[in-house]
Amino acid sequence: MSTIDSLPPLRQVIEAHGLVAKKSLGQNFLLDLNLTSKIARQAGDLSACDVLEVGPGPGGLTRGLLAEGARKVLAVEKDSRAMGALAEIAAAYPGKLQTVNADALDINPLEHLTPPIRIVANLPYNVGTELLVRWLTPKDWPPAWESLTLMFQREVAQRITAQPGSKAYGRLAILAQWRTQAGITMELPPEAFSPPPKVHSAVVHLKALPEPRFPADAQKLQSVVATAFNQRRKMLRASLKGIHPDIEDVLTSVGIKPTARAETIELEAWCALTRALTG
Repeated sequence: MSTIDSLPPLRQVIEAHGLVAKKSLGQNFLLDLNLTSKIARQAGDLSACDVLEVGPGPGGLTRGLLAEGARKVLAVEKDSRAMGALAEIAAAYPGKLQTVNADALDINPLEHLTPPIRIVANLPYNVGTELLVRWLTPKDWPPAWESLTLMFQREVAQRITAQPGSKAYGRLAILAQWRTQAGITMELPPEAFSPPPKVHSAVVHLKALPEPRFPADAQKLQSVVATAFNQRRKMLRASLKGIHPDIEDVLTSVGIKPTARAETIELEAWCALTRALTG
């Protein structure tokens, strides 16, 4: 028996349903249910929240979320092989778990959830960054969700929380720190997963701010920052020359040296530059 509910241990569930992890789906399963419950607790009190989970696989984190008292969990899983295991969890937690067999990039989960909403997921490696950017850049703010509690490769987690001047600083740090309070709350070794990945993992908790730290258009900010960091070794006057004919004048007008490089520019300056380019 597992230590958090009456359902079988995850290794037994994986064997019973033939859930060999697929590299093509970015799958690495967490098998320690005490650990999945600990991850669920990083999201805070879930008793009054609906929770979106992406990529539940055999349901280790799903069970952690439900055992920790989540009001409802919507589990979106692309791998149809996992639906039987998730159905068993739904039966053990009547009315608490809804499953959708779909690609998370293709559906609007908010159609199935009632605020307040929190997102908690051990994200598949191959779609994690794209989902994060989508969640951070809705047109309207505050977003539909209160917080994101997400597991990534440790390198990605460090990029989300990086500060200017570091090698990890880039688009993810700017987008995350513009609209959220972001921090790493846990780190996990490869052996916590099956199969073990080649890298360490980390849990990042991002709490939505009531409003962005500085005004800027979300899509324009993302575009400007992505363009600059695509050629991060170049001076900004070179990396951004394609987005404005007088980019040196625009940079100077907001207090950025045209000879500066992207990784040295702080969030407030990126927002000022975006406003100047949008106006």
